Amino acid sequence: MDVPAHNRIAWDAQVERGNRWTIPVSADVVDAARQGQWEIVLTPTKPVPRHWFGPLASSKVLCLASGGGQQAPVLAAAGAIVTVLDNSPRQLERDAHVARAHGLAITTLLGDMAHLEGLRDDHFDLVVHPVSNCFVPEVQPVWAEAFRVLRPGGALLAGFNNPILYIFDQDLLEDAKRLEVRHPLPYSDAATLTPDEVAARLSAGSPLEFSHTLEDLIGGQMRAGFVLTDMYEDSNRAEDSDPINRFTSTYIATRAMKPTGG
Repeated sequence: MDVPAHNRIAWDAQVERGNRWTIPVSADVVDAARQGQWEIVLTPTKPVPRHWFGPLASSKVLCLASGGGQQAPVLAAAGAIVTVLDNSPRQLERDAHVARAHGLAITTLLGDMAHLEGLRDDHFDLVVHPVSNCFVPEVQPVWAEAFRVLRPGGALLAGFNNPILYIFDQDLLEDAKRLEVRHPLPYSDAATLTPDEVAARLSAGSPLEFSHTLEDLIGGQMRAGFVLTDMYEDSNRAEDSDPINRFTSTYIATRAMKPTGG
């Protein structure tokens, strides 16, 4: 199963459907960021604390699997030199459009978040990675690559799903709005769905998803070499969100540093 190819087609389709994570920020948001009034999210609702970023002026920022014209334009308007890498050409078009319209320093790269071979070691001051590693089968390569491309003293700001989301029957979540435990963790669409179900997902523009253990999501960053310095939890309060959001936090964001010493 070619997961990146499936998810590229699916996210291109999500752009056509107007998924909330494919709608670029407005001109007012860009103008406000230029005046120092800005925020971004890694998870559905909570803004990232400003002290997580450090100085942005002329800093080199990689928005990793972060296309859609949201985080990258805000950070560029705030003064950063931004590269945004994403698996979806249509998502990258959103960032390129905002950059052209507002004269922002944004470079767009089509690629896999787990394979950054075209990017130099020790290059970026900041990696911004909103919820997206649920679309790759293995998360450890994502952490390893983020560590490699960050300079010593640089920071990784990452958002990800709480694995508990994946123990429930997704069809019931979507259709009947009730919770029924069905899947052992870690969950994999690739291992669970039949070929016909995968094809149906593609026709519907739905990406393949994968849960990862907290051991890999949090411990994996430390195994890659990072030092975790802060974290918070978040929930999705949208009307169409999974009902589990009414009972517990379903997203996590972390700040991790690449050490400066040996």
